[in-house]
Amino acid sequence: MSFIRPDAQAALTRWREVLIGGAVVLLGLFMIVGPAGLLGWVGWPVAAAGLALLIVGFQRTRFRRSGQGPGTVQVDEGQIIYFGPLSGGAVALPDLEQLIYDPTAKPAHWMLMSQGQPTLQIPVNADGAEALFDVFAALPGLRTQRMLTTMHANSDHPVVIWQRHPDRASLQRLH
Repeated sequence: MSFIRPDAQAALTRWREVLIGGAVVLLGLFMIVGPAGLLGWVGWPVAAAGLALLIVGFQRTRFRRSGQGPGTVQVDEGQIIYFGPLSGGAVALPDLEQLIYDPTAKPAHWMLMSQGQPTLQIPVNADGAEALFDVFAALPGLRTQRMLTTMHANSDHPVVIWQRHPDRASLQRLH
């Protein structure tokens, strides 16, 4: 039996990294200005680590959805696997060529494109989809803040979040 209401427990679970990061920052600050004063030099790295956890936790919270959508996502040994009610598949991370966010699908979907394979479409609220944050953040050149901003914008078309080899024509100079 739980003494916390289910909706409050869900909110605490969603914001867990932010809450832990805030607690670590407070612990670091207490060590710096606390009554003993002997641990002041240890307090600075503790507070810095707490601040980093706070920032990353806030990003994860913005990425996380309900988990009540269709299908299940697993990330295992460099592969993203999606088991859906109507479709599914797997993409190996080294083969991933393009990541697209499609807000026009209901619910919104991540579209993972790799050469020679059909596009893997994963609902953003699929069970286990929060694990995709770490995978996407590790993609070379992906800007996490841009991805999060795109997710919360009211776009009416799919948006390319990341691609392995940007279009060479767009990189050419005009002169």
